[in-house]
Amino acid sequence: MEVFYSRRDLISLAVIEGDRPIGLINRDIFLSQMSKPFHRELYDKKSCIAFMDKEPLIVDADMSIEALTFKTVEVGEKALVDGFIVTREGRFSGVGNGLQLLGAVAETQAERNRQIMQSIEYASVIQQAMLRASREALSTMLPDAALVWEPRDVVGGDFYHFAAFADGWFGAVADCTGHGVPGAFMTLLASASLSQALERLGPRDPSTLLAAVNRNVKGLLGQVKGAGDAPQSNDGLDAAFFWYDAARQQLLFAGARVALHVLRPDAQQFESIAGERVGVGYVDSLADYAWPLHAVELPEDSLLFVSTDGLTDQIGGARKIAFGKRRSLDLILANRAQTPSAICARLVEALTEWQGAQSRRDDVTLFFARV
Repeated sequence: MEVFYSRRDLISLAVIEGDRPIGLINRDIFLSQMSKPFHRELYDKKSCIAFMDKEPLIVDADMSIEALTFKTVEVGEKALVDGFIVTREGRFSGVGNGLQLLGAVAETQAERNRQIMQSIEYASVIQQAMLRASREALSTMLPDAALVWEPRDVVGGDFYHFAAFADGWFGAVADCTGHGVPGAFMTLLASASLSQALERLGPRDPSTLLAAVNRNVKGLLGQVKGAGDAPQSNDGLDAAFFWYDAARQQLLFAGARVALHVLRPDAQQFESIAGERVGVGYVDSLADYAWPLHAVELPEDSLLFVSTDGLTDQIGGARKIAFGKRRSLDLILANRAQTPSAICARLVEALTEWQGAQSRRDDVTLFFARV
């Protein structure tokens, strides 16, 4: 009692026999018991063993914070409230405090999170560097174009690819499985597969390029049915690949679950060409699948629009429903006389208003061009 009264910071006291701990006395329980009528007279001269927990948590001083945390959780609330005894080679060394342990865990986790965020932020620099060449190529070949790339997290699973050629230009907008770090890894794999296919096959047949990326992704991830063990992953991408023939004013398009929307200068509505309902690289995507090739005539001043589903699937509004394709296209129609950059900015603003307090569901990529 003298120790507890003189040290108000003590939560528990260890009971030691020789140099070996045999129990732990909780301050609040002890003082509560001793405050009862006649307890001072009955117990004042008796051994403190009568008040101790005979099975406290005892840990070695060399145990890691992580292991100690799991052990404390395993023992239960008692170890957090009463604390725990620390020993070295079985000999008493001190008493650990549950609150101090929580503080140490929080500090450790904060440091880990800081290191992880630094890594992710640097990964973002790498991912944006990967996209920079495409953005520069787009600004050169299509000055009247707009592009938005907004990952849900610091890094994302969407990517784009644009390249200029003497007789036209190639474009791709893709949405890989996942977002954040897993999605970013998939963009590196898929983008490298596309670059390899472009170098080998050229840019003028988007259907053939989709098929080549499909085979490569399936091979790299081992996602081929019937090939030994069951695949450990089922990842891939949705994509729109397109080639613009400048001489013919014609766009060749192949899509895997991503649509192309075209608004001709004299049209009152968009012409939408849906992507095939077969993704690229997934286990269920046949290795020899051929995506149809669509030829679209584009008179001068036609507007092109492609987006990933992070736009249409975003939940919001008063009824907490998806933003939807129709709302997107109607807004673009209402602003069709403006520049692609202005239209794009208005669409992003409308999406933000729609989202409100809802969390962002996915990465968002938007591509507008007037040709």
